[in-house]
Amino acid sequence: MCNDHTEHATEHRTEHAIGRRGLLVTGAAAALTLGSVSFAEAAPGGGTGSTGTRTVSGTLPPGSPDYVYLPVDVPRGVREIHVAYSYQRPAVPAGTQGNALDIGVFDERGTDLGGDGFRGWSGGARTEFFLRADEATPGYLPGPVRAGRWHIVLAPYTVAPGGLPYEVTITLTYGAPGRTPRPVHPPERAKGRGRAWYRGDCHLHSVHSDGRRTPAEIAAGARAAGLDFINTSEHNTSSAHGAWDGLWGDDLLILTGEEITTRNGHVVAIGMDPGTFVDWRYRARDNRFGHYARQIRRAGGLVVPAHPHATCIGCNWKFGFGDADAVEVWNGPFTPEDEVALASWDNSLVSSARSGRPWLPAMGGSDAHRDPEPIGTPQTVVLADELSREAVLAGIRAGRSYVAESSAVSVTFGASGGRGLHAGIGERLRVADDDPVTVRLEVTGAPAGSTARLVTDQGTLHTVTLPAPGTGTASGTVEWRTTARYATYVRAEVRRPATAPPLPGNFVALTNPVFLGRGA
Repeated sequence: MCNDHTEHATEHRTEHAIGRRGLLVTGAAAALTLGSVSFAEAAPGGGTGSTGTRTVSGTLPPGSPDYVYLPVDVPRGVREIHVAYSYQRPAVPAGTQGNALDIGVFDERGTDLGGDGFRGWSGGARTEFFLRADEATPGYLPGPVRAGRWHIVLAPYTVAPGGLPYEVTITLTYGAPGRTPRPVHPPERAKGRGRAWYRGDCHLHSVHSDGRRTPAEIAAGARAAGLDFINTSEHNTSSAHGAWDGLWGDDLLILTGEEITTRNGHVVAIGMDPGTFVDWRYRARDNRFGHYARQIRRAGGLVVPAHPHATCIGCNWKFGFGDADAVEVWNGPFTPEDEVALASWDNSLVSSARSGRPWLPAMGGSDAHRDPEPIGTPQTVVLADELSREAVLAGIRAGRSYVAESSAVSVTFGASGGRGLHAGIGERLRVADDDPVTVRLEVTGAPAGSTARLVTDQGTLHTVTLPAPGTGTASGTVEWRTTARYATYVRAEVRRPATAPPLPGNFVALTNPVFLGRGA
């Protein structure tokens, strides 16, 4: 829409990125700061709605820093900032990475790691965004456009051998700032069913990062999938925390989190205080992750490395698990990456049992972004005292949970022995080494042909094909006897029929372990 008071003042400038100001090492990932963009000459003499525009172009060479900052000097009286960008994507030889450039913005409070200046991030999901007091593009935070030095952050994810030519256009609109609405955040408790098993998906993406579903569509999909709770987990932004007004209910608890997406792996923060933002601009070599894991916990959340053995660039988890509260071993529809994650996690159970250190619970999440990716495949089923943020997070942290491919699948698993002792998922059966132990698994709703497997620190010691009496689904009860001397722990898996023996079939469900013996 045009406006009689619009002044389209345009300046085009070319930056040769490396060498403009050199590398700035800030205690985290190395960064480059370009020359500043000034709007001082474009301050309007007219009224509301006048604009000023600047365009900057340049080329980032191979080996560029993770983050390139373009300073923008914003004058007084600005109502809205709009940024559009593009970059060239030339064809590259097979096996060579092409160009990929992410984008975000920091306001006049600066770009310090973990500072207050963050105003939004869209990664590579959008080619433009805007911010003003009363509204912002999803992924960005509404608020006043105050005078001072803002920074557009360009993040060259991969750079082709010939470099990454880019162009950024900044448009400022002048006028009264408007009023920033107070965000409405989800309540911390839903009605629930008292102490019960609650189903949830803690890894989901909406239009607030690189997803295509709106929050309303995610909430509807969660209910259709039989879920009791979900967790917002947008890449490197908290903008979705206030986007759920009217979408929760007695039947659906909505937790607020983030997927912190670093160059050395992704971690899902589950159930943080609404409005909490966790910085992502560091690699494992910077030794900063422990600080941000503590920030997540101070905000009441859980630290859960996501898809730790994924093969996409920057996705494989490099920070270790010493700061984790749980680990996502099943991410979306089953792939071989999940099998590797499961084996790695199982090895960690043995290590924990040997050392006496706390063990790391397993969980799953759909990582669903768009149709037809199903919400709630898989889902984590948590034993919680009530359907509340505190109770659900306590159940996940304690390992009182299992993972299932859908709400059609239910599992009951535990062990008994000694003098009437019993332990369920995530618990310890404190029996003497030679006391007989009975392990019992009940499964309902599995696909026909599924097998139940009981796994110990030695490996898979008992496998049974579940009966499917003409219903198309398999259900049944499996019992197995052992001792604490023979099995340090027992966990259960339910799998589809194998398609490439001797490799096992895809997951249907898997439990956290029941530990046997009196322990340390």
